[in-house]
Amino acid sequence: MYWLIDSFEAIRDFMNLGGVVLKSIAVVIFLMWVLIVERIMFFRSSMKQMSKEIHDDWEQRQERKSWNAHQIRELLISRFEEATSKGINLIQTFVALCPLLGLLGTVTGMISVFQVMAVSGSGNVRAMAAGVSQATVPTMAGMVGALSGVLLVTLLTRRAAREVEFLEDSLTMDH
Repeated sequence: MYWLIDSFEAIRDFMNLGGVVLKSIAVVIFLMWVLIVERIMFFRSSMKQMSKEIHDDWEQRQERKSWNAHQIRELLISRFEEATSKGINLIQTFVALCPLLGLLGTVTGMISVFQVMAVSGSGNVRAMAAGVSQATVPTMAGMVGALSGVLLVTLLTRRAAREVEFLEDSLTMDH
C-alpha cells in the first residue's frame, strides 16, 4: 500500500515541477491514448462484424453490374472507410500538439528564469533552477507523448487503409 502512496506522491511532485503546461500535456496525452485504445478495440471487434455485414449485404444483391449497383458498392465502402478512420485525425492532432505544448513549457520556464535573473541577478542559481526545470520537464514530456503516439497512429492508419482495400477487393462486381 505504501508503494501506491509513494507513486502518487512522485507523480504529483513531477507534475508540480513542470507547471501548468505539464498538466495540459498530461491531459492531451491521456485523451490521445483513450482514442488509441478505442481504435484498437474497434479493429479487434466491431470492424470485423461491420465488414461481414457489408459483405453479406453485397452478396445478397441479385444485380451487381449496373451504375446503381456500382454506386451502392461505393457507398458501402465509403461508410466502412469512414468508420475505420474515425478518430485517427484527432489522434494525429494530439500527437502534433504534444511537442508544441512542450515548446510552450520551455518558453514559460525560460521566462521564469529571466525574471529571477532580473530580480536577483545571475548569481542566484537555486532560484534559477526552478525555472530551468519548469522549462525542460514539459519539453521532455511533450516529446515522449508525441513519440508514444507516432508509432501507433501510423499503425492504425495503415491498418484502416488495408482493411478498406481488403473490403474493396472482396466486393466483386460479377453477376
